[in-house]
Amino acid sequence: MKSNKAFSSNRRLCSALLVGTTLGSFASPALAQTQADPAMAMSASQAAQAAPVSGTIRSISVSGNQRLEPETVISYMALRVGEPYDRERLDQALRDLYATELFADVQIRDNQGALVVEVRENPVINRIVLEGNKRLKSDKINPEIRLAPRQIFTRSKARADVARIVELYRRQGRFAATVEPKIVQLDQNRVDVVFEIDEGPKSRVQQINIIGNEAFADSDLRSEMATRQNRLTSFFSGNTSYDPDRLAYDQQKLRAFYLENGYADFRVISAVAELTPDRRDFIITYVVEEGERYKFGEVRAESEIRDLTSESLAALLPMKTGDWFNSKQVEDTVTGLNESAGVFGYAFADVQPEYERNPETRTMDITFKVGETPRVYVERIDINGNTNTRDKVVRREFRLAEGDPFNSVRVKRSRDRIQSLGFFQDNLEIEQTQGSTPDRVILSTALEEKSTGEIQLSAGFSSLERFLINASIQQRNFMGKGQVVRASVNYSTYSKSVELGFTEPYLFDRNIAVGGDIYRRDLNSFNYVGNERNTTYEQVATGGQLRAGLSLTEYTTLALRYGLSNDKISLDEDTFFTDPDGSGPQGRGCDPLRAGRYLCDALGTRLTSSLGYSFEYNTLNNRLRPTRGERAVIHQDFAGLGGDVKYLRTRANAAKYWNVGRGFIFSTNLEGGYIHSFEKQRLGSSGEELERVRLTDRFFLGEPQIRGFDIRGVGPRVLRRAYDTDGNLIEGDDGLISEDSIGGRAYYLARAELEIPLGSGASELGLRPSVFLDVGSLFAIKDPETLDVGKFCTNTTTGARTTVPPGGTCPAGTSASNGFQETFVGDTPKPRVSIGFGVNWNSPMGPFRIDVAKALVKAEGDDTKLFTFNVGTAF
Repeated sequence: MKSNKAFSSNRRLCSALLVGTTLGSFASPALAQTQADPAMAMSASQAAQAAPVSGTIRSISVSGNQRLEPETVISYMALRVGEPYDRERLDQALRDLYATELFADVQIRDNQGALVVEVRENPVINRIVLEGNKRLKSDKINPEIRLAPRQIFTRSKARADVARIVELYRRQGRFAATVEPKIVQLDQNRVDVVFEIDEGPKSRVQQINIIGNEAFADSDLRSEMATRQNRLTSFFSGNTSYDPDRLAYDQQKLRAFYLENGYADFRVISAVAELTPDRRDFIITYVVEEGERYKFGEVRAESEIRDLTSESLAALLPMKTGDWFNSKQVEDTVTGLNESAGVFGYAFADVQPEYERNPETRTMDITFKVGETPRVYVERIDINGNTNTRDKVVRREFRLAEGDPFNSVRVKRSRDRIQSLGFFQDNLEIEQTQGSTPDRVILSTALEEKSTGEIQLSAGFSSLERFLINASIQQRNFMGKGQVVRASVNYSTYSKSVELGFTEPYLFDRNIAVGGDIYRRDLNSFNYVGNERNTTYEQVATGGQLRAGLSLTEYTTLALRYGLSNDKISLDEDTFFTDPDGSGPQGRGCDPLRAGRYLCDALGTRLTSSLGYSFEYNTLNNRLRPTRGERAVIHQDFAGLGGDVKYLRTRANAAKYWNVGRGFIFSTNLEGGYIHSFEKQRLGSSGEELERVRLTDRFFLGEPQIRGFDIRGVGPRVLRRAYDTDGNLIEGDDGLISEDSIGGRAYYLARAELEIPLGSGASELGLRPSVFLDVGSLFAIKDPETLDVGKFCTNTTTGARTTVPPGGTCPAGTSASNGFQETFVGDTPKPRVSIGFGVNWNSPMGPFRIDVAKALVKAEGDDTKLFTFNVGTAF
């Protein structure tokens, strides 16, 4: 809004500008409003023309004052009745009055010693108004403004406020921003102060020039800097705005890069940032001097600590004589030696590298000196900032206690365990400070709690389950005790579930975790008829599970569980049953010709009672989003403690993460499983032996486990193809009637993935791209009973239906229709391979995952899919 529209019409806008430009000084106002010495002298000369050069003050009176008492105005001057005065004293009196910043104009008139001080008081501020600020909200600018309502307005304060606002915009990279303050006169000597802001465009870095580099190309050096040139891809890189602090940081980055590559004498001679001719963007020019490249000369280690000999430390030094000098390697070595000393309890080991430069041979001799220091013990552990989380929840994750010998490895492990709770900020650190004596250390951590409660009401669309609705509530730190309480309801086209769960990680403050879950899950399995996805069997599971776990060592955990589940498998009777109402001569029942014998044999209700365990080895630095470490776990579940099902299911998983530098995270994952049935031999409707592992207990493989394939798109399946009128199979998709995945007893899966870092702009949006390679297979199932029907023969009188084999003909009195042939395919351990890329995005609608994957190797019958995405579900 404009200032002349911000106030009522009877108020007039002062025409005089207080500030000429943002970057310049004030424009010259009227002489009576100027505090500079020449204006003072002119006012004093005016007074001198009406008064003698010297005399005695007979009286002092004040006129023009509104808020101030005359005695107050007189008190600001050094003039008193009965004292002599001259031109110099009058000048000083004017200066003293202007110095109070209470007056806009002051004059002193003399009538033969009777002095009259005429003043015009500075106005009182009614309110402060900001106009034109869009990129910076008012709540960001107001703290920088020192002028305030009910204060006296002065030009010097307005000038200072303008400078602070401009500096605020400069810190945002807007160097073209201007601020023009104006005042609106009100009654009773009051004013509204209006800051009219022209934010201007954000100043970008158009070009980065480097002069003097010979060993490395400009592009190599630019890639080391935090500042990026403004290009079409700047959205992903970020940091394209000009920032003087970042300019200094980039100089340090350049020096670090050269020092890491052996240029020990490198220096930045100058770094200049110049505005482009249109004064909108910047061109940065660095002038560098590379110097000579050095190699490591003699590398030694000297120790004054009893438990660390010089020989043992020398064996830890990674650099060798003749290697190129690398300052980063030296820093890492110092850190490593400190950690080695910390393992033996020396928290404050003094490791100093001493350099000896040999310009003639261009070598650098280094001696790592470890000074004498006492062994340190933990005096106390301070935990700060946990307002909701109970102290013991954090303290029990420490691998050290008060009085223990200090151990840097245990401190690092404590940090990782606290970080893995997911209750606190990222990049948490445990600080080490000197205790009451030199051999005591205080461990302290400043926590910043994150929200651990989650209420989610979401709807989305998934390529797996079509439309879905999710409502869940979870508290991962219930009552600050670290307990997990959750409840969820999920609904989609092919699945519905209700689940409740509770976990106590430390039962009775001991390292024993207990928990339980109850659930109801409805799953609709499906097959493909042409390109249409149709429901085949329905599985309704109702049950629960009790869990208990304990840590065997720092990195190993044993968990036990008992589960009880009632599973009912059914088919749509109107679609897959003969004579659904039971009135026909054949009787009511599952029709193998419609559903397939393998589905008919799976129908029924079964009770599964299982006991299982999991053994885990875990060194990940963060359970939620690891960047280094490894994890291996084996699961086994035995079903047969009562119930109707008996089997042993074994699964194993191993994963490893590497931080390969520059924000890249590489990970590998290996997974496999096998299920063995202990049930008695079962015979199918045709008398043949059936697979002993029931359909719902088998493994299935596809999206999302192995990308590039559809859900349940890998592994054994039954294809039903139609015959034409001549008795020949119809090839291709035109002849495919249906396709049913029937699972397998064994599977394996391997993944390799590289997470790619992005610039700050994309990172702030929560974008995390990656490239991946998936390999896997599902196999080891007994060949199911399949059908081969040449023709269907329907009696024209009774409606009874019979079949004839391929090549046969229907008898007289019947009508013929084409039959089909079922083929069992896909039961092979041959690996399926896919490659692709994906992006995780923490969108405002919820987590979003998109994958584009190409199946490079597949088997007959496998279903592939190039593009998949999910919204509103966890990845």
